[in-house]
Amino acid sequence: MPVLLAAVTDSPLDVDAHARAVDDARQGACVTFVGTVRNHDPEADGEVVALDYTAHPSAAATLREVAEAVVTQLDLDGETRVAVSHRIGRVAVGESAIVAAVSSPHRALAFTVCGELVDRIKHDVPLWKQQHLRDGSAVWSGLSS
Repeated sequence: MPVLLAAVTDSPLDVDAHARAVDDARQGACVTFVGTVRNHDPEADGEVVALDYTAHPSAAATLREVAEAVVTQLDLDGETRVAVSHRIGRVAVGESAIVAAVSSPHRALAFTVCGELVDRIKHDVPLWKQQHLRDGSAVWSGLSS
């Protein structure tokens, strides 16, 4: 099974645990992606201090389906391994909101799969965020997903 971990969780994300999950002596490359909460966003007029992520009940299953689809479409030899998790709940600036680790025999495929995976998650997984600003206001984004 190429997708070894696909989770939506309210717990902090561990990059090393994701990399260990895809570790395999047959793999020559491991690419990790860490999406962190930043203190600004074009949709927010002010300094962002935290995000609240909300997920549809189907989000975890959809996350796994997306990961499996990306691997199936891009890795014709079936050697790629994936571990990916997305946070829900309150996530402060500087904390990880998403972690993905992809291993494969060659770096080009690992980079390609990881990039496509993150793009598809952002587009297809039913997650929404409310950005909390320093002035106490809040802005929702991702509601059309």
